[in-house]
Amino acid sequence: MSDEPARVVQAGYDAIAPRFLAWSARVKGDPRGRFLGELTSRLRDGARVLDLGCGAGVPTRRLAERFEVTGVDISEAQLALARANVPRAAFLQADIAKLELEGGSFDAVTAFYSISHVPREKHADLFARVARWLVPGGFFLASLGAFGSEDWKGEWLGVEMFFSSHDADSNRRLLGTAGLELVLDEVVTMQEPEGPATFLWVLARNSP
Repeated sequence: MSDEPARVVQAGYDAIAPRFLAWSARVKGDPRGRFLGELTSRLRDGARVLDLGCGAGVPTRRLAERFEVTGVDISEAQLALARANVPRAAFLQADIAKLELEGGSFDAVTAFYSISHVPREKHADLFARVARWLVPGGFFLASLGAFGSEDWKGEWLGVEMFFSSHDADSNRRLLGTAGLELVLDEVVTMQEPEGPATFLWVLARNSP
């Protein structure tokens, strides 16, 4: 697999960063806040949290109110917005499919609508790295594919974009193989401006 998917995602979000933020505000029924509450209720103040695909920093801002947060995104334009929105957090520009961090560095890892931009053949390895980054008993909160989609590249919100995902059962299996035990597991449909979008939401706990 070449770096083409990452190049497409980076260029796309660099082009639409402010517009994407406005588009996101029009989504109805987004369960992200509810699941974020499930995570934060399980974390101590000052916990170390890694936000994969942080975008403009909307959930990062809420996390940074109580925790030590590091946001990662491939788009420098998104990170510029995030740094302005969440000055208390640290940010890193990187492709999450290639990110290497010290083991046991975080009490929680989040990934909101970002893993679907990574080729699905790389998801198992990404889950395994998430497990390594987490402390024993740490948490992983993510929105993942519910029905599965082969690698797709095409027009989205006026730019070229890349998407890829496994179905819900495959995601559950891959998480378990990585040593991440499901605590919460729910398929949720929300309404994007263009129509319904369905994701598997998971809160998983790293093996103690």
